[in-house]
Amino acid sequence: MEQPGTTYLLVDGENIDATLGMSVLGRRPNPEERPRWDRILAFAGEVWDAPTRGLFFLNASSGQMPMGFVQALLAMDYHPIPLSTQGSEKVVDVGIQRTLAAIAAQGHGDVLLASHDGDFIPQVAELLRLGRRVGVLCFREFLNAHLAELDGLEIHDLEDSIGAFNAVLPRVRIIPLEAFDPTRYL
Repeated sequence: MEQPGTTYLLVDGENIDATLGMSVLGRRPNPEERPRWDRILAFAGEVWDAPTRGLFFLNASSGQMPMGFVQALLAMDYHPIPLSTQGSEKVVDVGIQRTLAAIAAQGHGDVLLASHDGDFIPQVAELLRLGRRVGVLCFREFLNAHLAELDGLEIHDLEDSIGAFNAVLPRVRIIPLEAFDPTRYL
């Protein structure tokens, strides 16, 4: 177990990748359009100025692991968690749900969840009820509306708040006037 004050970064890699590809780009992302996972982990340590443990959940039900990606995650100090199932359950979601419940049960630890998925609402709500700091790292416009409504939840945009991309993404979203940069459109 980690020390009190630890921030746990739980990454739903499938969800982030699918949202980026299908909803933002409408195609498979090019390498320069993929998130810079090292920046995301660095942000996780800075947001609450706490030691961070990055857990990156992968679906390994095919029996294969993307070893190059796993090695890259290890080099960035993530802990890859390749899960598999013989059934039809959403293996990554179940793994994250169990991890969120375990963090709640251990009595300490804050959470940053990289996902847009509403499947985590009960566990996130419980952590917030317990007084934990909980944030979601996402493309704000694709975040599950019920998750976004949880009182006390912090929402951090992957592109705008974290700067997790080298390329400007073709997103159409509401921009607060104070954050509007016209040079992005010139």
